Amino acid sequence: MDIRRTMVAEALASLSVREREVLRHLADGLTYTSIARRMDLSPHTIDTYLRRIREKSGARSRVHLLRLAIAAAEHHEQDQDQNRTTPPQA
Repeated sequence: MDIRRTMVAEALASLSVREREVLRHLADGLTYTSIARRMDLSPHTIDTYLRRIREKSGARSRVHLLRLAIAAAEHHEQDQDQNRTTPPQA
C-alpha cells in the first residue's frame, strides 16, 4: 500500500459514516446545498460535518478537502474492485 493510500485510509477511519457520506457527495461534485437536500439535512449541518472532517483530516482549505474527497472516492472504488475479485475465504 502506498503512502497516499495509507494516509487516506487513516483519515477515513477517523470519520463517522455520515461524514464519509458527505465526502462522497462532495467528490461527486454536489454543492453544500445539494448535499443537504440529498441527505435531508440543513446546509448548516453539512457545513458542520465539513468543518469536523477538516479538523479530523487536517485539511487546510476547501481545495484540500476536495482532494481528500476525490482520494476517498478512489479508495472506496479500489476496495470495491478488490472485494469483487477476491474469492470468499472459507
